[in-house]
Amino acid sequence: MRITGGTARGIPLAAPRGAKLRPTSEKVRNALFQLVGAVVQDARVLDLYAGTGALGIEALSRGAASADFVEQDARLCQVIDQNLERAGFRQSGHVHRARVEQALQFLEGAYRLALLDPPYGMAGSPEVLVMLSRPGLLEDGAIVVLEHSSRDAVSEQYGSLQMKTRRRYGDTSVSLYTLNSSEEER
Repeated sequence: MRITGGTARGIPLAAPRGAKLRPTSEKVRNALFQLVGAVVQDARVLDLYAGTGALGIEALSRGAASADFVEQDARLCQVIDQNLERAGFRQSGHVHRARVEQALQFLEGAYRLALLDPPYGMAGSPEVLVMLSRPGLLEDGAIVVLEHSSRDAVSEQYGSLQMKTRRRYGDTSVSLYTLNSSEEER
């Protein structure tokens, strides 16, 4: 697994053996960052269910100002730290060992880009997406990227998050949402 673009392009990232991980493929990561485009430049990025940190580190490589990584597994938090060091982004990334729902209670925004790659079929994802739209966590117009199984049904709207586009890459789908905080939540 390597970084696919930006200043750290080609740098390999570590992933622990035997871990129940499903890292985002290089093809999907590259396509995802083509979809978000210039939004990543100088952005504060939030990488939820971070795993190895590949998505957030990819954002840093492509010009993000900083990234907060949320992962509950202590071993994976160490891997994220190693990967940040390996890619040269130790000062730009901060790892939070916590459940995503807990972290969303204490993290302070405003983030321009949020990346979510929860375990496929995870029951809590809709609630997390609604929590992301709480005032002050995301910038108005922020983009939220949800990676999910192509078999999973996802809603067009979660709180103030409105789906912008959905793309399918085999068994993986990527849904992009934008935050419109001026829109009244339904």
